[in-house]
Amino acid sequence: MDNHERMLTGRVYDPNEARILAEQAQALELLYDYNSTRPSQQDERARLLPLMFGSLGKDCYFEAPMHANWGGRHVFVGDSVYANFNLTLVDDGDIYIGSNTMFGPNVVVATAGHPILPELRARGLQYNLPVHIGSNVWIGGGAQIMPGVTIGDDTVIGAGSVVTRDLPSGVVAVGVPCRVLRQISDHDREFYWQNRRLDD
Repeated sequence: MDNHERMLTGRVYDPNEARILAEQAQALELLYDYNSTRPSQQDERARLLPLMFGSLGKDCYFEAPMHANWGGRHVFVGDSVYANFNLTLVDDGDIYIGSNTMFGPNVVVATAGHPILPELRARGLQYNLPVHIGSNVWIGGGAQIMPGVTIGDDTVIGAGSVVTRDLPSGVVAVGVPCRVLRQISDHDREFYWQNRRLDD
């Protein structure tokens, strides 16, 4: 198994290999172009996004600037996904994002980690674990999603949370580390925030 295959299969590998750096640099050119567009250049942004991502559904919108180690090449996106400013995708490994998911500003989704053993870190080695984010998920501003995490459908992640382990579907989860606060319930059908009642 070569170094590039190791990168894509969760094994420890050297991210500074010339072949990997060349592919990464090529991907980052598209991201640079995307972030250099003016707000009035929505057609150009729409043209670039499908070229950047591994796959992209319809009606997606990513505010610029966006940051990604591989320019989005290892990111697979469903339909109607919205990301606010400064989404950071550490996409050395695969990131899967379900339809109708929303990201607040300054969210980080990371797939890359480094071995605990100092000798391995001194050599610059790393590993990548995929992140799976379900459909209809809302990730609050400043949240951080760590390598290998799966987030279930319909879940809400509170602002500033650090998600270090899997979360089920249909919950509100908050904190550092992020933990389930409660289930999404019939209360949420009546109230949209605290005691503020939904209009009929």
